[in-house]
Amino acid sequence: MKTPSDEHAYPAHWEADVVLRDGGTARIRPITPADADRLTSFYEQVSAESKYYRFFAPYPRLSAKDVHRFTHHDYVDRVGLAATVGGDFIATVRYDRIDAQGVPAAAPADEAEVAFLVQDAHQGRGVASALLEHIAAVARERGIRRFAAEVLPANNKMIKVFTDAGYTQKRSFEDGVVRLEFGLEPTEASLAVQRAREQRAEARSVQRLLAPGSVAVIGAGRTSGGVGRSVLDNLKDAGFTGRLYAVNKAFPDGLTELDGVPAHRSVRDIDPAAPVDLAVVAVPAPDVPEAVAECGARGVQGLVVISAGYAESGAEGRERQRDLVRQARSYGMRIIGPNAFGVVNTAPEVRLNASLAPEMPRAGRIGLFAQSGAIGIALLSRLHRRGGGVTGLTGVSTFVSAGNRADVSGNDVLQYWYDDPDTDVALMYLESIGNPRKFTRLARRTAAAKPLVVVQGARHSGVAPTGHAVPATRLPYATVSALLRQAGVIRVDTITELVDTGLLLARQPLPKGPRVTILGNSESLGLLTYDVCLSEGLRPRTPQDLTTAARPAEFRTALEAALADDRTDAVVVTAIPAVGEGLGEGLAADAELAAALSAAAATQPAKPVLVVHVELGGLAEALSAAASTGPNAPGGGTAPRPVPAPAADPHAAPRLIPAYPAAERAVRALSEAVRYAQWRRDAAEPGKVPDYDDIDEAAAADLIAALLARDSDPRGAPLAPDDARRLLAHYGIDVRPTLPAPDADTAVAAARALGYPVALKTTAPHLRHRADLGGVRLDLTGEDELRRAYAELTERLGKPAELRPVVQAMAPRGVDTVVRAVIDPAAGAVLSFGLAGAASELLGDMAHRLLPVTDRDAQAIVRGIKTAPILFGWRGAAPVDTHALEKLLQRVSRLVDDHPEVVGVALEPVVVAQRGLTVLGASVRLAPPPARDDLGPRTLPVAY
Repeated sequence: MKTPSDEHAYPAHWEADVVLRDGGTARIRPITPADADRLTSFYEQVSAESKYYRFFAPYPRLSAKDVHRFTHHDYVDRVGLAATVGGDFIATVRYDRIDAQGVPAAAPADEAEVAFLVQDAHQGRGVASALLEHIAAVARERGIRRFAAEVLPANNKMIKVFTDAGYTQKRSFEDGVVRLEFGLEPTEASLAVQRAREQRAEARSVQRLLAPGSVAVIGAGRTSGGVGRSVLDNLKDAGFTGRLYAVNKAFPDGLTELDGVPAHRSVRDIDPAAPVDLAVVAVPAPDVPEAVAECGARGVQGLVVISAGYAESGAEGRERQRDLVRQARSYGMRIIGPNAFGVVNTAPEVRLNASLAPEMPRAGRIGLFAQSGAIGIALLSRLHRRGGGVTGLTGVSTFVSAGNRADVSGNDVLQYWYDDPDTDVALMYLESIGNPRKFTRLARRTAAAKPLVVVQGARHSGVAPTGHAVPATRLPYATVSALLRQAGVIRVDTITELVDTGLLLARQPLPKGPRVTILGNSESLGLLTYDVCLSEGLRPRTPQDLTTAARPAEFRTALEAALADDRTDAVVVTAIPAVGEGLGEGLAADAELAAALSAAAATQPAKPVLVVHVELGGLAEALSAAASTGPNAPGGGTAPRPVPAPAADPHAAPRLIPAYPAAERAVRALSEAVRYAQWRRDAAEPGKVPDYDDIDEAAAADLIAALLARDSDPRGAPLAPDDARRLLAHYGIDVRPTLPAPDADTAVAAARALGYPVALKTTAPHLRHRADLGGVRLDLTGEDELRRAYAELTERLGKPAELRPVVQAMAPRGVDTVVRAVIDPAAGAVLSFGLAGAASELLGDMAHRLLPVTDRDAQAIVRGIKTAPILFGWRGAAPVDTHALEKLLQRVSRLVDDHPEVVGVALEPVVVAQRGLTVLGASVRLAPPPARDDLGPRTLPVAY
């Protein structure tokens, strides 16, 4: 057993904020000797029954010896963690390594006993489940692989915590006690449980902010104007269905109402019997801490902080922002903001406009998230205009403006939208992605259920916007964009495209393929649409010209016929005004045409219809009106929103035919819908990660451990060529050996050992892979030729010591490619592939996939580069062995995915021949694994 002198330093990286099942937060941290009073107070508040379940006997109080034992740990063999709210303990967990308790030495040293105690008032909130995740991660870090727990049979809650965790378990019953033993290595089941809990908890935390039963506006002024008073007025004007309170410490004594709203000088003064769910904070930044403390003491569930003066204002404001997040979380509250524009929920049972938007957006089925208040206002305005004023068609379900995104982020809102029945399409304007790994995972899951359209600002600046503290990424924007598309995200470049695409997806079915029929009354506009379809990768048919004399009835007939054609997946209708129409006649014609198109579209609800109009200003509004009065209409602008359609058919609600003033806007939106529909079909069959018989994962792990032990640099280092070759060989990746050639005689000896023909190559960094500079000589068939090449090389490029020449046996002719895998600190593990040389280095023609890579992913990445035809027989050349290439990609993926210490692999060149391939160059970089990885416990981001 370790003595106090053996104790390790306090492990600060074990501290974490977590979201609990009910949406509140708690802080998990190691217990220290300074916690003696907290532990004693905590234990006094635990019921006698809970104490009995913990100690298997009546145990009314802790002795001084108990307190010392439960607060003094070495953080290796004995570890205790506490969950705290407001600085007070609400639960504890402890493990003791079994061989550290006097058990005979034969007992396994990688097993520990674990026990929990949760304050009764906090049972049922998921505290124990969160603590189990964290204590398991701590134990794995300290070399413990198994937990054992003894539980009384009547303690059903704790038995359920263990059995529901998803770990591989063994259960026994002896001497009246249930003994549970389980391994701590994450399994598919345990990860699924963990992420399902994460989704429910984070969704609930956002729901508490978007659907409060009561709102207090802190900083509401007595006179009109000002931020706080504007928010209060907007809440009133929207018809908020809950209770409202105006709070301002400057209110005079005796003021009890503000325009009919109860007025108080502090949230503490609000009737204690009336809960306050949400506080909108609109006071100067120096006054915010006092307001937050009062909210915490009052039991407020969440905050929307409109106040500015935080990270966007510089270093001092950034520290103020960190303090704000820490303070709010210490009370179990989550924050939207600071520097936020506010939140909106149009649900009839809520009608929340806790924002600076002067008008309540019309209700609809589009969720909107914006990191910019100005962009958020622009998006709300565009959706309002494009919807033609019809509720339920192109309106908003919920809107969140996150401001500095110090706490609640786009990831949290995605968790909420994922199973929100009122949201069919999610639109996001992002200026930074704080946790790209998690965002990608959540986006993939969300996109499998409903479209997610994203536009990213500040993507080329290389600097996060002021106020946004995010992990740095080494990946270029194009790579990040490709990875997000792989996850099903619909990436667009402008907010105009964001709205265009969102409108199409909100009320039109997904196209089953890229075949497009174009019809309309303008031959020129039809041809323009045809050209754009081709440039966007669609397959348009020759446009059908109805002539300028076409009447609405002819449009209807043509559209019905096109939709009934099995060769059509989508229809684009083009329309221009009839010659000689006056204003009144034009408006009437718009309405008649809109009714005809809507009636025709209703005959084939499984195919999308779009309209491109030129100088038909009333057509978009007429189409909205036609949809609102059609057979599936919601019943007009004041009726409740339509009942959500089942998830299997999210577009069964009223169909609004979206209208676009330009062909390129309509077709780009349609092309995004086509790609997304294809992704949905592919996602239904994601493929599998193959299990190769010749992979020796254990041997690779042993080699990695030995290599890391030999190199103590915590930043990691590249492996020597021989070590890299040995490691890759454990995964069935053979690298053709190279032999050093410091002089001509040694080069000749190396060639004899390898066998002619050979290549003579320089390995100096400035010449590596630079055949254009003469640093590589190929197909040397004999000694004389090799000596001559060696002499020419050294005479032209420098001395052998500078060139570092090597000799390598020639590989079969083929296509030179490059395979790379890196661990990016922000995005995670990424596999990249391209053709070697100018294609990848100059033109950036690379395909990327997140790890692990399935067999379908490997096929897609090989075919995903623009120069892929070279691999498949371009211009009559023989196709190369892409099957062998796909296997190589999957082996590299397995290596990096299996061993987090492998932070970089580069195979270059990989010569892919007609049969097989040859890896001619390889480099591998190792680094100590992170203390916590993607398989670790649920945590909230740190307060930047």
